[in-house]
Amino acid sequence: MLLTSDLHYRLPQYDWVLRAAERFDAVAIAGDHVDAFATVPAHVQIAALRASLAAIAERSHLLICSGNHDLNGRSEAGEKFSAWVPACRSTRLAVDGDSVTIADTLVTICPWWDGPVSQQALIAQLEAAATTRQGRWLWLYHAPPPGKLSWNGRRHFADAFLAELIERFAPTAVLCGHIHEAPFTAAGAWVEKLGSTWVFNAGRQIGDVPARVEIDFARGEAVWSSLAGEEVCALQ
Repeated sequence: MLLTSDLHYRLPQYDWVLRAAERFDAVAIAGDHVDAFATVPAHVQIAALRASLAAIAERSHLLICSGNHDLNGRSEAGEKFSAWVPACRSTRLAVDGDSVTIADTLVTICPWWDGPVSQQALIAQLEAAATTRQGRWLWLYHAPPPGKLSWNGRRHFADAFLAELIERFAPTAVLCGHIHEAPFTAAGAWVEKLGSTWVFNAGRQIGDVPARVEIDFARGEAVWSSLAGEEVCALQ
């Protein structure tokens, strides 16, 4: 599996993912597709992103979740959510709220939650998915839990609720993003283990090639590649 995140409308990086996609059983992009601070209007960004995502999905199973930059709607409860990410769903493109099985792996895609209503909906989603779990279970979840993956060099920006969910459900791995700097800081990291659960955050980098993690559970190995070089972690 290829993991990247926080591409923030950097279309050349989506083009790189498109070229690489056919080498993987699945590609996961863990949120923040839109750049909320760009001068390009959000609806223009979304139109271009949908085309890029559809093209990637033609070459590999594609899994995408929403991040905080992707929120463009409000629920009846007044909570922010991404209306456009679920609208991208297709037979080979799984999105917020989906649980899909690829080979022998169950993948649950978690939307960004903005308050108690969407938080409870996430719990219900995981409870339902847990009843179908038979082996390896991965989550796509934008924000990382407290720890090295949430450190930006000055402070932690973590989703403490994710740590509670990991303790309760013990998934095999959680694929995150959100904190761009974590893998590049001395006290940060791109991989960490919480109990029996592996957690990954590829980080974000400049240029046309995204920072990324290649995860191979059959070989028991994960490889992080970036402008800083390459690091390998044995998944034991």
